[in-house]
Amino acid sequence: MKIELAATWTPSQAEFDLFAQISGDDNPIHVDPEFSARTAFGRTVSHGMLIYTRLWGLLTAAYPDVSQTGQTMMFPNPCYTGEPVDLVISGACPGRLSVRAVRSADGAELLVGETEVA
Repeated sequence: MKIELAATWTPSQAEFDLFAQISGDDNPIHVDPEFSARTAFGRTVSHGMLIYTRLWGLLTAAYPDVSQTGQTMMFPNPCYTGEPVDLVISGACPGRLSVRAVRSADGAELLVGETEVA
């Protein structure tokens, strides 16, 4: 069956911090605004997998029995707090789905990939 799902998410520093605690990835680029201000990004950036978990949550909210059999993804641009992100999933379920997260303001791709689901 062909599906098309979409939502908007505005990430927060609290989400970055909680994901760091849960995942164990407490790299300062994600959780330390003072450190991050001195980097090329200029502020904290999301964990790539946090973005993917938002996409996966969108999918499982609509299709609770779905299971993932594979995935590929890239993170071409940073995802910042307070900037709305458009989440889009399309394709065949079960089958191969395109997953995308783009910054609402300028269309910059934050996550592009595919997931295979059964």
